[in-house]
Amino acid sequence: MFSMTGFGRGEYKNGGIELTVEIKTVNNRYLDVSVKCPRIFSSQEEAVRSSLRKRLTRGHADVFISYSDKREREKALRLDEGCASAYVSAANRIKQLFPEISDDLSVTSVLRFPEVIRTEDASAADDELVSALCAALDCATDRLNEMRAVEGEKLANDMLSRMKEIEKLVAGIQKRAPLVAQSYREKLEAKMKKLLEGVEVDEGRLLTEAALFADKSNIDEELTRLNSHISQFREICTEPLVGRKLDFLVQEFNREANTICSKSNDIEVTRLGLALKNEIEKVREQVQNVE
Repeated sequence: MFSMTGFGRGEYKNGGIELTVEIKTVNNRYLDVSVKCPRIFSSQEEAVRSSLRKRLTRGHADVFISYSDKREREKALRLDEGCASAYVSAANRIKQLFPEISDDLSVTSVLRFPEVIRTEDASAADDELVSALCAALDCATDRLNEMRAVEGEKLANDMLSRMKEIEKLVAGIQKRAPLVAQSYREKLEAKMKKLLEGVEVDEGRLLTEAALFADKSNIDEELTRLNSHISQFREICTEPLVGRKLDFLVQEFNREANTICSKSNDIEVTRLGLALKNEIEKVREQVQNVE
């Protein structure tokens, strides 16, 4: 089991390249990946998303990429011909206006003028930078999943401990349920005797009323399904990717608990049913964190 919340950091340092990838993940119904990177890695954004889709199935992931390239390599220079031509034209015009000034214009002096020669940075990452990115991304994803696995184990332990409490509450309702109809029959008989004092109570009518009440308030099916859900929950928790399954199962838990509370005419069953709903809600909150 994995939590959807985690953090992973990967670094690559070699040959003048220092590159860092950080991944932060939080809860989300579906997988959503956001990549924030320098412009030089813009063409690699989809590759980063594709890599994460192979390792994650749910959650929102923010990926942050930063780098420093200190490699010694040839610089790409670009001559701005228009700028150079303007400088030369201006110099020639000055010569015409002031012929007494010595002419020291040369190629070297033109090259020194601002903006005549520009250094062009690479517009896209080269193979070495892409390899560095892949290495750092794999490392960050590994660290992320290690953290998510640890958090997932804690979530599983918490939910399984709550399953024990839910099981106790269901057992309490099962123990109390058969007594509800008998209690109702006794109360109904006492009420009828009080109202019909001195008149013999119709035992047949009393039994019919008790039977109708027992049928209306019967929760055997709901209790059977709850016990089945508890077993399924424990079994599912042993699997790696369980978020969607547990989402559905918790909805079924809630449905059965709501039905029990709506059928209840007994204060003890109602008390246990409300406590059951409270524990189910705690489990539901934890399930929202599970991938």
